[in-house]
Amino acid sequence: MDDVRALRRFNRYFTRRIGALDDHYLGQDRPLGEARLLFEIGDGASLRELRSRLALDAGYLSRMVRALETQGLLRVTVHADDSRLRFAELTPAGRAEVKEQNRRADKLAEGLLGGLDERQRGELTAAVAVAERLLRLAGITVETVDGASRDARDCLAAYAADIDARFPEGFDPGALVRPHEVSGDRGAFVVAYEEGRPVGCGALRGLEPGVGEIRHVWVRPTARRLGLARRILDSLERHAVARGHELVRLDTHAVLTEAQTMYRACGYTEIPRYDDNVYAAHWFEKRLLEPTGPEPAAGGGTH
Repeated sequence: MDDVRALRRFNRYFTRRIGALDDHYLGQDRPLGEARLLFEIGDGASLRELRSRLALDAGYLSRMVRALETQGLLRVTVHADDSRLRFAELTPAGRAEVKEQNRRADKLAEGLLGGLDERQRGELTAAVAVAERLLRLAGITVETVDGASRDARDCLAAYAADIDARFPEGFDPGALVRPHEVSGDRGAFVVAYEEGRPVGCGALRGLEPGVGEIRHVWVRPTARRLGLARRILDSLERHAVARGHELVRLDTHAVLTEAQTMYRACGYTEIPRYDDNVYAAHWFEKRLLEPTGPEPAAGGGTH
């Protein structure tokens, strides 16, 4: 509860200090909600995207859009590539207002920093960066999805393209897990969502009795350095425990040094090769449950 009270106290102070409670945010003739909507539209955005990005009720968003459209600050058209989507873009008057909004917001921020010396400003900047990282991480959910779902396959396609660019020898998407291997009792597939958009994934499949294998732990570049990969790994380990796996194993490529560091920090121990994965140079395992039968062999898995 101390953590909850501290966060609420900060929220109350900060929203008051930046004028979020004022109907004339930054001295302009509109509240913060409308000002933020103009800012987020930027070079143009669909109403669906804006609703997801700002976590707004569809009716509330529509009312704000109509108000700003009536004032001549934005226009709404049908998206050129999808007639089901309504697309918002700023008018010249809207762009001028956002430019002035940015000028005033910079001045407000400069005023907040003005009472601090250089060292204190550095401390505040570092603290804000940490707060943003942790709040982003707190807002991300990791959900179990069917291995054949669109989000699962889209994440795997993005993963394959990412490592194809990083591996000197490239990567063959044919090496990806199959949907039936990571669904139902045989395994699990998890997707991390930030504001409704997939930003990471990971898979678990059975390797042999009592042993699971973790595959394709991946985070989109825009969501890296948040600690999300560890959360995905933890979710997959919990799925492994639920399926009675005493051990989990995984392998990784030589160039993925950050992954190797993370696995060691999460309690994984390097072991001899256990599979025939042509892309692997390091193999790891972690004990999740105390053994209830014969110790699994150090090899025998297929990739």
